[in-house]
Amino acid sequence: MKLSTLAMAIGAVVLTSGLAYAQENTFNIWWFEDAASAQGITWTKALEEFKASNPDVTVNFEQKTFAQLQASGSMILNSDQAPDVLEYNKGNATAGLVASQGLLQSLDDAYTGQGWDKILNEGQLTLSRYDDLGVYGSGSIWGISTYGEYVSAFYNIDMFEKAGLKVPTTLEELTAAFEAFKAAGITPLALGGADTSGQHVLASLAYTKADDTWVQNYQGLKAPLDTAPYLFAAQTMIDWVAKGYVSKDSTGIKDPDAALQFTSGQAPIYISGTWNLGNFSSSIKDFKWGQFLVPTPKYSVGSTGNLWVVPKASKNAELAQQWISLLLSPKYQTEQANNGGVSIAADPATVTNPVGQNAAAVFKEIADKQGLGFYPDWPVPGFYDVLIQKVAGLLQGTLTPDQFAGELKQTYDDAQANQ
Repeated sequence: MKLSTLAMAIGAVVLTSGLAYAQENTFNIWWFEDAASAQGITWTKALEEFKASNPDVTVNFEQKTFAQLQASGSMILNSDQAPDVLEYNKGNATAGLVASQGLLQSLDDAYTGQGWDKILNEGQLTLSRYDDLGVYGSGSIWGISTYGEYVSAFYNIDMFEKAGLKVPTTLEELTAAFEAFKAAGITPLALGGADTSGQHVLASLAYTKADDTWVQNYQGLKAPLDTAPYLFAAQTMIDWVAKGYVSKDSTGIKDPDAALQFTSGQAPIYISGTWNLGNFSSSIKDFKWGQFLVPTPKYSVGSTGNLWVVPKASKNAELAQQWISLLLSPKYQTEQANNGGVSIAADPATVTNPVGQNAAAVFKEIADKQGLGFYPDWPVPGFYDVLIQKVAGLLQGTLTPDQFAGELKQTYDDAQANQ
């Protein structure tokens, strides 16, 4: 009996050790970038090199969606189903929230240990650092971004030239361009009114009336919401719908369908983010296209990119850091730019893709005037869904601009008062 018991105990130890070895030699990685995006293309290539560099590790990749992690990120990270490293949305309401909940591993030591401090500066870490309350800008490093992003107006150069229009540099000129296209029987602006492009148009318009104090107060939850910029934006959006600059059907349209209106040549303008660059580069063959900034005095919707974070439950933190280092390497930074992405550490001399070159130039234009205004949903957990619902209500006519601004203020002020 004693020998049998001993054998069972040894067997249990061996089994447990085998499971631990299997876990340590399995690396799980998630991201939600579209496969056709600059990041998706680049990271897929990097993943093959990562696998080759770690032949004793079983690397499991899972394609997720932004919506999945937006809705269930905290729950996943607080479970045994969390991967070893994943792409996660930055901002107070997302990365800041899960950092404050203790669901991520600090990357403070890795920042110097992996040499990331030789690649990234403090300005590029603004959205990597979160304090104990989950507010960005200070505290430990909880994630690393390997690219930049911003919202701009994609435009059909051929359609602009045919209409005799130049790139708008003021809101009045943008409205005049809308009017010219509408007069020619063309609905000028493709809009995902039930998706992120709806709130990005809203925020872009709000930034035409926002100064430094408003942006800092808004993003930092430093004061109750001054609704004046949002009231202007809301009124402008419903004016655009009333005048036919935006289709009334846009209230139920998601971003992929709005993007298709642009790539198919139906709509001359689509206001959205640089995550479209890879797709547009590969899919638009019949016309010339470009980007211009939505005319604002200073601020544009944009930031460094989403973050690579290491969940608290990760069993392979060192491999996770190795993965991040690979993406920050000159090889993959250049690859990203040449796939049309906004790289933050590529040598400009090595970038040959004109889309990547232009994207870097536009991002530099924003950065030089310190004009990254960030995203409208960041300050408050759950604000993303609130904005989606309220923008849809605004465009559908079930909310007036005053009601829209008032309901946003109620949600924002409740969070601001209780932080």
